[in-house]
Amino acid sequence: MNTFPSLKIKTQTKTHFRQPINNKSSILRFPSSVLLNSRIQNRLTSISKMMNKESVMEFLCGVPLLQRLPGSSIKRIADVVLVKNYEVGEFVVHKGETGDGVYFIWEGEAEVSLHAEEEEETNPEFVLKQQDYFGNRFSTSNQPADVIASTRLTCLVLPHEHCSLLKPRSIWCAEEGHETSSVESILHLDPIEVNLFQGITLPDAPKFGKVFGGQFIGQALAAASKTVDFLKLVHHIQAYFLLVGDYDIPIIYEVHRIRDGKSFATRRVDAIQKGNVVFTLLASFQKEEQGFEHQVAVMPLVPSPDQLLNLEELRERRIMDPRLPRTYRNKVAIRKLVPWPIEIRFCDPSTSTNQTKSEPSLRYWFRAKGKLSDDQALHRCVVAYASDLLFIEVSSNPHRRIGLKIRVLSLNHTMWFHRPVKADDWLLFAIESPTSYDARGLCMGRMFNMKGKLVASVAQEGLLRKAVSPDQAIRAKY
Repeated sequence: MNTFPSLKIKTQTKTHFRQPINNKSSILRFPSSVLLNSRIQNRLTSISKMMNKESVMEFLCGVPLLQRLPGSSIKRIADVVLVKNYEVGEFVVHKGETGDGVYFIWEGEAEVSLHAEEEEETNPEFVLKQQDYFGNRFSTSNQPADVIASTRLTCLVLPHEHCSLLKPRSIWCAEEGHETSSVESILHLDPIEVNLFQGITLPDAPKFGKVFGGQFIGQALAAASKTVDFLKLVHHIQAYFLLVGDYDIPIIYEVHRIRDGKSFATRRVDAIQKGNVVFTLLASFQKEEQGFEHQVAVMPLVPSPDQLLNLEELRERRIMDPRLPRTYRNKVAIRKLVPWPIEIRFCDPSTSTNQTKSEPSLRYWFRAKGKLSDDQALHRCVVAYASDLLFIEVSSNPHRRIGLKIRVLSLNHTMWFHRPVKADDWLLFAIESPTSYDARGLCMGRMFNMKGKLVASVAQEGLLRKAVSPDQAIRAKY
């Protein structure tokens, strides 16, 4: 994960400069004794004496560089940061000093200046404003420039001994020793810059001959989630599959900060490979609030997941099922079963094949394999990832017949999150395809938790065409 460099200045307007301080007298007009007394009186102060934790959390959540951290890290930072105040003209940190850690400007402005004895034309001052940051993670590093309060200034200081919080083990979890589930690893991204992330397709990740669409959805949503206040959670996404993704090369996710409001935030994410945008996602986030509630949707009556076969057991049963064609059973037997990071149990196991006409509907339970980190943003990314595993293929069910090969490609994907969700607990996905026309099929689905609460609704449109070669035919996943 990217960390704080020795002195990285993130200003609100990069071209905004203050008039340079032309000589030392404008800075050193305070007698040295006054400055010394000021430093003595200006001790690091605990948050409880200056501001409440809620306001500190809200402030930290708005710092773009901190938004990529796990929520648990930001909560911990809010517990350990200290407050320091400065008067106009007072040095926050001198060039060559180590400083007290990493500084975040809570209120006021500061200038970054080289020493006055250096040439003025090479001595411009950047203005640091609210939510800008500077400093060193390590007590052995020195500041490359002076930072001087140009107004009355208040900073939150993360001491050196706690700066390890800025470098968690992943974007989802700060705890060492946590056993990462396979899907959590798939959805991990490496931050490149504040709005740039890189994802890869892991060797054991589902591919289906290309980058799996759910991987695009999950990783793009992860990138968007890591550029917003972690107290804001995604409630809606709209995604478009533009080009086939190459799983042999990394994917760059570029996040565009469309809007940041008090309650809502909007992000657009472009997935880029070989200089081309291959996938794009628009996501809306909302801070949790109390409101009206009702639910008309009723969870279908289906067997509980512990009464159903897993995919491995279902595969063995189909191989031995005499009602299925021998050629189909032989193909199933010789085909390597690639384990998915999502566990699935079908509610209505059938004897149909990918060349057998059936109803345009499907119901199954699913959950992430392994234990996920306790981050609601991650759980929603996992659910979004899983929503594309077995979905648009349902629209081809009524059109299957012997000798017909169908090619199915996802075009767009829409999802609404209604309630908090735990992706490592069982969720029921009830899917139906109400129509297909003009070579496009539509599928709609609802997700329920074990208590019958509707947690998400999904819709996807896909392209349905006759395959012109066997390689283009859909590979039945169920």
